[in-house]
Amino acid sequence: MFYDESARLEDVPVPPTLDEVARAFPGPLYGFVPQPSLEPWTSGTASSTSGGRVEIESVAIGYTLWLNPDDHDDPANLAELDDELRASLDAPPVRPLPDWMTAITARMRYPWLWEAVRTTVAHEPAPPWHSVESVLVEHVNHILRNRFRDERVRGGFPGELLGPATEKCVEHDVPLLLDGRPVPGLRIDTDAHVFGVGAHLGDRVLTAVVERDRLPLFDLAFATHRAPA
Repeated sequence: MFYDESARLEDVPVPPTLDEVARAFPGPLYGFVPQPSLEPWTSGTASSTSGGRVEIESVAIGYTLWLNPDDHDDPANLAELDDELRASLDAPPVRPLPDWMTAITARMRYPWLWEAVRTTVAHEPAPPWHSVESVLVEHVNHILRNRFRDERVRGGFPGELLGPATEKCVEHDVPLLLDGRPVPGLRIDTDAHVFGVGAHLGDRVLTAVVERDRLPLFDLAFATHRAPA
């Protein structure tokens, strides 16, 4: 593999903060309701180009999961890491890292909910592949493919996802709590590894997918993320 020794880590763009992403996102952005055991710290976006403009189509928020939220230094908060990842995190960096890279490396020692809550722009009329059901199914399979590769993916990258979710798995008329009020939602409760919910909120689709063993550790309720002006 070619490695560019001249590349400078200082030249790598700093990822935008969640608040910066929220301000750039056209309309409401949703996440888990604020609670001590969850700390949002990553966001991923998918964009499209229209008329020469880049438009954000979806935002996914990831969270650090604090098992002892009262003391972040408690070793009980640390994740169970395999030997390879632990050795990689313990090894000194080959070159000095920017502060933001150091922060990300430090967070990798803790359990997290990767791309757990996603807000997707809903276009009207929605094509069949962009219905709320299909968006939830895609989110579930995205998490399975990326977080459970050893258990659920056969072959090299990207590989074949074994037992993927389908729209037949979707339950309707499942209430979700958003900003303290119930909203009609959807649920996928058929997978051995993850649990997924979603809701059609006008021009937005909210979906959330989390590992089953994490469900008892936090409140599965949602809130509109309001970035400071």
